[in-house]
Amino acid sequence: MSTGVVTAGRVTHESGGVDDLAAASPESQGAAVRELLTVPDIDEAYVLSTCNRVEAYVVGADHAVGRAALAEFFAAVDDDAVVTTAHDESLRHLLRVAAGLESVILGEDQIIGQVRTAYEDARDAGGIGSMLEAAVTKAIHVGERARTETGINEGVVSLGSAATRRAAEELDLEGATALVVGAGEMGQLAARSLGDAGVDELVVANRTVAHAEHLVDDVEDETDAAAVPLEALETVTSRADIIVAATGSEEPVLETHHLDGDTGTDETDSEQVIVDLGQPRDVEPAADALPAVRVFDLDDLESITAETREQRADAAREVESMIDAEFDLLCDQYKRARADEAIAAMYESAERIKDREVETALSHLEGEVTDDQREVVEAMADALVNQLLAPPTKSLREAAAEDDWSTIHTALQLFNPEFDSDDGPLAPPSVVTASADTGIGATDDD
Repeated sequence: MSTGVVTAGRVTHESGGVDDLAAASPESQGAAVRELLTVPDIDEAYVLSTCNRVEAYVVGADHAVGRAALAEFFAAVDDDAVVTTAHDESLRHLLRVAAGLESVILGEDQIIGQVRTAYEDARDAGGIGSMLEAAVTKAIHVGERARTETGINEGVVSLGSAATRRAAEELDLEGATALVVGAGEMGQLAARSLGDAGVDELVVANRTVAHAEHLVDDVEDETDAAAVPLEALETVTSRADIIVAATGSEEPVLETHHLDGDTGTDETDSEQVIVDLGQPRDVEPAADALPAVRVFDLDDLESITAETREQRADAAREVESMIDAEFDLLCDQYKRARADEAIAAMYESAERIKDREVETALSHLEGEVTDDQREVVEAMADALVNQLLAPPTKSLREAAAEDDWSTIHTALQLFNPEFDSDDGPLAPPSVVTASADTGIGATDDD
């Protein structure tokens, strides 16, 4: 078990805007992990990059090392958009992310798969050691429990997914062509939801094409997705079965001339469904009068989302309690591992002394020592070591459980004269940082 501490940094939909997220996004999660591992004294690294968050977790000797590595990693991002956390808060946040409590859509399912993929990428890049192995696998376990034991992922809670649900009541989305106008938060949610619903083709139109391309990269692989500039709107509306508009523009961006004559032709009798998520409206009111167009606005979606929001809020409280319990178990796991380190060091020291003294004793015996005699002496020495160390072994494990790390240091100094307490922290990170990095690495209770 590493003796370092976890430090994390993140840029999310809450802390920054689309430009900040784009600036923070690495070439790939694996490449980002390898980059962090080149920083001196960084032993482990894990990076989670999605359209709504870029998070990096590192293990170093102390938080100063971790903060320096993360400052370099997020150098291209405005400082105000980057949130940096110490050990306990970083671990708890990772559990919350996997459980869906930090998502734009409370309890959404996609994030658990993204956490797992990031773990595999980090492991392949050599970034997962004993500390992050315990932390990330615990996060995945919590995310799975949250979704199987609570209703955190039931129903529809976002306007983007509600738009998909409303459209699905009007037409079959499987095999359909969808157009999302706008690549902001609501456009992202709508695009993701439409991809999950099985549309055959998805086009995202946005004033800044780079933002639309970033959104398209996050859509299900089975969906044929493309990004186009807003100026190309008129050329793509003609083949869209469903259009979701969510630009935040002050004026309508989807006008009747984009639609008139494009639907209800001799080639198809199907209606074109438009969901307007804009506030003010993104769709010109006259569009609803077109013969083969049905327009739904925010008022039409409210009934779909209200009940689900309440249900998921109740489930979120259950998940919070679950996270508290699992976080305590993770801390206990670290404590046991740290105690076992101390115990192993104690036994190694005793083993060296035993081997030396056995050889000395055997050399003093007259005549040639037989194998049976050697076995008797070694068995006696082993029994003495085990009996002498059994009580302190028990005491060390109890001391670790009670955060009594001075006892562990004292025991190491007594049993191992070569032990130097200045070699590095031996307590779990929350204890080390609370005493050694006051104000930054304090525990959550401080």
